[in-house]
Amino acid sequence: MAYLDRRDAGRQLATAVEAALEPLRPDDVLVLGVPRGGVPVAAEVADALGAPLDLALAHKLGAPGNRELAIGAVAETGEPVIDAALVRRLGVSEQYLEGEIAHQRAELVRRAERYRGDRPAPRISGKTVVVVDDGIATGSTLAALLAAIATGRPACLVCAVPVGPPSSVARLAEGVDLLICPMQPARFMAVGEWYVDFSQVGDDEVIEIMQGRR
Repeated sequence: MAYLDRRDAGRQLATAVEAALEPLRPDDVLVLGVPRGGVPVAAEVADALGAPLDLALAHKLGAPGNRELAIGAVAETGEPVIDAALVRRLGVSEQYLEGEIAHQRAELVRRAERYRGDRPAPRISGKTVVVVDDGIATGSTLAALLAAIATGRPACLVCAVPVGPPSSVARLAEGVDLLICPMQPARFMAVGEWYVDFSQVGDDEVIEIMQGRR
């Protein structure tokens, strides 16, 4: 079994999200898509829920001398999430950390302006926030993003993805109030193998989807 494309995955995921949220009967739902691939999926979920759609924007904080090693993450709203144990082990200075946070916040502002134009970031405090991506592999990047979003104090934080391995799903579930993943194959190599069409989503497609939400 595989999804036809991200739109098909979004429609199927929306059914699972609706069923999971129905007992909670949340009043104020906000759907956030993870750029870029998660945005078409999230658009279908938002439409099904009759909820507003926005973006889950976050950047990792890179370690000194190794930008690929994440020592934390920062989102548009809420406080930075820092891996304190790793920061201590690497001997990262407070000055470096403050500079890296400022740099990544500036990058987030630039990215937000490209995707949203002049629209402000959504308010997440007190809302049921559904963060949607097109799938998870290890889940480490999404886990950092969710932790950063959680500092914005949503009433309920939900993560919804069409597919992911059981081990990664279980780890992600520890950081949210509810995790929804309809397809959890035991044999898992990559997210793309569970889609017939897993073409790359470009900036223009994300911008088009977001412009349609004005």
